[in-house]
Amino acid sequence: MYIPPRPLPTPLRLLAMVIDWLAILMGAGIVTLVFLDVLMHQIGFDIAWTDDFTQILMVWVTFLGGAAAGRRGEHVAITSLVDLLPARLHCWTEGLAQLVAAAVLVLLVWKGIAIAQSASADHFSVLGWPMSVEYAGLPVGSAATLVFVLFDLTEIVRGVPRHARYGE
Repeated sequence: MYIPPRPLPTPLRLLAMVIDWLAILMGAGIVTLVFLDVLMHQIGFDIAWTDDFTQILMVWVTFLGGAAAGRRGEHVAITSLVDLLPARLHCWTEGLAQLVAAAVLVLLVWKGIAIAQSASADHFSVLGWPMSVEYAGLPVGSAATLVFVLFDLTEIVRGVPRHARYGE
């Protein structure tokens, strides 16, 4: 029997909803644009900007999808050893894992901003947009994931078990 997770606070629920819809719309945009470009190639035309634009969307949907997975606790984890631990140690290992994830995400936000800023001088060949538009997906998606990881860490510290945080 499925037990739903505890509801998120309203600001996090709204952020999660925006991320989910952006990822859905961007994914649908990629599929639609590639399909239209293939159709246009069949009749001898080319939508030149499709490659640039779908490349931007792919980067953004990747990092926003990471945030959506982080919110749901669906990132890949090998828990064979951790599952053998007593409940109290299990909680500590979950907290430690989230601390490490938060540290990595802070680094990704920090370095991602630097990468996006350094790419502002380069431009897409067809669109003419700065490459920083694409690279900004890294710090934005990492920051969104960080928000969910930090919230989960606070829940772990308060003793909320995983099944109550993510459902069962």
